[in-house]
Amino acid sequence: MDSLDLARLRREYSAAGLAEPELPAAPMQLWHRWLADAVAAELAEANAMVLSTVGADGAPSSRLVLCKGADDAGFVFFTNYGSRKGLAIGAEPRVALLFPWHALGRQVRVEGTAAKTSYDESSAYFASRPRGAQMSAAASRQSTVVPSRASLEEAVAAVASSVGEGAVPLPDDWGGYRVVPHVVEFWQGRPDRLHDRLVYRRTDAFAWTVERLAP
Repeated sequence: MDSLDLARLRREYSAAGLAEPELPAAPMQLWHRWLADAVAAELAEANAMVLSTVGADGAPSSRLVLCKGADDAGFVFFTNYGSRKGLAIGAEPRVALLFPWHALGRQVRVEGTAAKTSYDESSAYFASRPRGAQMSAAASRQSTVVPSRASLEEAVAAVASSVGEGAVPLPDDWGGYRVVPHVVEFWQGRPDRLHDRLVYRRTDAFAWTVERLAP
């Protein structure tokens, strides 16, 4: 099979631009507007974001997670605290997020600091998950080596047997993180690769400045 010529794979962007007068004072208002556009366009997993961390050994790592909350306080996702990302955040809480809305010619890049959500917030979200997802979370030691698929299914079956018809309790090592943004960049594709890049930078708890970056 002939290999693809990656150098020739390109898309010409034709969407309307992003101008400074159109920007709200804080980035989350624009982010919610863009998220609504992504949902309206029926993008698959519109709330998916790439989470990048750096471990204690200095090695970077990225993976897709689902954003399960977003407000002026930050972006929330849930995971096993003993997973690779959880251990990395424990060693270095500064992280990066990327919302890759390529079908709309858009992406949003976030730099911020991650901190665990409260027990009550984690417990409330856990209770809202489908029962099967609850049991999988309780059974899985995320990111650890397992001997087989069958061993995972056996662990879930053991959790199901132990709880019976009762509620699945929140695992001690499972919960949320809130990424408090310090930098939020909105990228809008434009023709001839002359893209719009507008960056919010936090100046204090409530105020932001905006800069335009060269594409």
